[in-house]
Amino acid sequence: MSGPERITLAMTGASGAQYGLRLLDCLVQEDREVHFLISKAAQLVMATETDVVMPAKPQAMQAFLSEYTGAAAGQIRVFAKEDWMAPPASGSGAPTAMVVVPCSTGTLSAIATGACNNLIERAADVTLKERRQLILVPREAPYSSIHLENMLKLSNLGAVILPASPGFYHQPQTIDDLVDFVVARILNLLQIPQDMLPRWGEHHFVSDE
Repeated sequence: MSGPERITLAMTGASGAQYGLRLLDCLVQEDREVHFLISKAAQLVMATETDVVMPAKPQAMQAFLSEYTGAAAGQIRVFAKEDWMAPPASGSGAPTAMVVVPCSTGTLSAIATGACNNLIERAADVTLKERRQLILVPREAPYSSIHLENMLKLSNLGAVILPASPGFYHQPQTIDDLVDFVVARILNLLQIPQDMLPRWGEHHFVSDE
């Protein structure tokens, strides 16, 4: 198996809930264990942008997501925002990779300053301090100088900043194709197999000229 066996997946309150849900589905299909974290703002955005309305309680949410993705028992583990005993809260228990998708600029700022006010922020802090893989997927437009400074700081600390900016060279036909472009890039960074988007050079794009 290539790539990490366990991944922390966090969803925060930026637009783009589809990216997080699609990544969760792909990770499950690739037999990865997912430690799932979600903010209240992300749940509100999800209810606005999709037809997915998740239960509020972690245990019920875990059962819902397991059924939604077809996950095996125990494959998805959901933790509350103040569950400081959860594995992602400690370097000795956290998975070797974490993805925050979508990543709000508020969460971006909190991670950049080491705020650790909730489990999402603490998990990201642990990932950075342990020199593990942290992928942040912001979705904002335009970016202010504050946002850019926070991204630069986190990039210098080892995080990967992957804006939710889908490309068009694969000739997308649907919104799902645009979502898959970004999710495929995340999976490539995690070195987890995906067949949604060919790597550059695998297929030649023919010009009309």
